[in-house]
Amino acid sequence: MKLIIRLTLNVIALLVVSYLVPGFEFEGLVAVFVTAIVIGVVNTFIKPVLQILFLPLSIVTLGVTAFLINVFLLWGVSYIVKGFTVSGFLTAVIASIALTLVSIFLNRLAENKNR
Repeated sequence: MKLIIRLTLNVIALLVVSYLVPGFEFEGLVAVFVTAIVIGVVNTFIKPVLQILFLPLSIVTLGVTAFLINVFLLWGVSYIVKGFTVSGFLTAVIASIALTLVSIFLNRLAENKNR
């Protein structure tokens, strides 16, 4: 049940970001669901490995590298998922920030509802 709630929150976050950020687009609802699943898998398996590999650089750059890992992973997912496009690097940066903020808001909202 928790996985379905988390997937739903990620889908909502992606839809909100696609509404707010020009160039961050989906061709349909199926593409949104597939993107949410792929982002979840990438964040679970690939992101931690990259963060460990780039930890020294991330320390030197005060976390900028960790942020750029998020941006490149989001941009990379757009090449994997058919029907999901990110028009450029700047769009990926803005979308990554917006997606993080919207996800935090929705997750906190869901936590408060469960209490």
